[in-house]
Amino acid sequence: MTWKTAVADVPYGGAKGGIGCSPSDLSVSELERLTRIFTQKIHDLIGIHTDIPAPDMGTNSQTMAWIFDEYSKFHGHSPAIVTGKPLDLGGSLGRDAATGRGVVFATEALLAEHGKSISGLTFAIQGFGNVGSWAADLIHGRGGKIVAISDVHGAIRKPDGIDIPALSKHKAEGGLLKDFKDADVMDQNELLVQECDVLIPCALGGVLNNENAANVRAKYIIEAANHPTDPDADEILSKKGVTILPDIYANAGGVIVSYFEWVQNIQGFQWNEEKVNVELQKHMNDAFANIKSMCKTHDCSLRMGAFTLGVNRVARATTLRGWEA
Repeated sequence: MTWKTAVADVPYGGAKGGIGCSPSDLSVSELERLTRIFTQKIHDLIGIHTDIPAPDMGTNSQTMAWIFDEYSKFHGHSPAIVTGKPLDLGGSLGRDAATGRGVVFATEALLAEHGKSISGLTFAIQGFGNVGSWAADLIHGRGGKIVAISDVHGAIRKPDGIDIPALSKHKAEGGLLKDFKDADVMDQNELLVQECDVLIPCALGGVLNNENAANVRAKYIIEAANHPTDPDADEILSKKGVTILPDIYANAGGVIVSYFEWVQNIQGFQWNEEKVNVELQKHMNDAFANIKSMCKTHDCSLRMGAFTLGVNRVARATTLRGWEA
C-alpha cells in the first residue's frame, strides 16, 4: 500500500489487515458482532490522521459502516475514520466502481502508448466480483469484446463476445455465472491461457505461475488483483514479450478514490460523481506518464518503473524529514 499510494501520488500509505474468517459462513449478525469487537480492540490504533481502514476481500460498505459507528462511540462522530462507506454515511460517489474504473483508465493509458484502444480488442477477465464486474461493464461499453470471464463458481466463454449487461442481470437475479445460457462453460484454469489481446486477473494472488505462464496467449496483462503474477511467471512472460501493467499502479483506483472520500469527509463537502471520475482519470494518467518516464530513464519494465517511482518518492520524503540513517 505504501508503494501503491506513492505511485498514485496521494498522501496515504500503510498496509493490509483484517480478520481470519470465512464471511460467507457467517450470518449478518455474526459479521456485525465480529466487526464491532474487532473495532473495539483497535480503536486506539486507528484514527482519521493515523490509519484509515477501507474495504477489500470479504468486506463491503456495510462492514465500513459498522467500524465507523463503533469507532464513533469512543471518539465522537468520525466519518473520516473509514472509506468505502455507504453514501448515506458520508461515502463518496464513484467509490464502488473506483477500482474497476481505475483498471480501465490504466488499460486505456497502456493501449494508447501502443497505438491501440479498447474498442475492437478481446479481453479475458478472471473474477466477476466488484472489480471484475465493473471493469467488464466499462470495457463492454467502450466496445471491447469480452471473450471469457470467471468467478469462484465457474467460467464461461463466447468467441463473439459475452453480453455483459445480460450477464450482470443474470447474476443480480441470483444466477450463477456457469448457468448463464448465452455462453459456453469452460474450465476455470483455462481462462488464464485463453486466446485474447488483454488478460485481466481480478481475483487472487499468485494465479500466474511457472506452471501456466508459458501457455498464456494474451499480449497484455493488467494486474487488477494484488500480486497475481509470481516472480517466476513474471520472468517467463517478459521473455515472451507480454506487457504487464503492475498491480501497484493498475488497481490503485480504489485507494485514490478512498483518498477523495477522506478529503470530502474532512471538508464536510461532497463532490459529484463526474468530479470524482475526472480526478481519478487524471491521477491514473499522471501516474502512468511518471512510470513511463522512469522506464525510459532506467531502461526497465513497467513493474520496475512503478516500484522505482514509488520507492524514490518515499525515500525523498523520508530524507526531507531528516530520517536518514
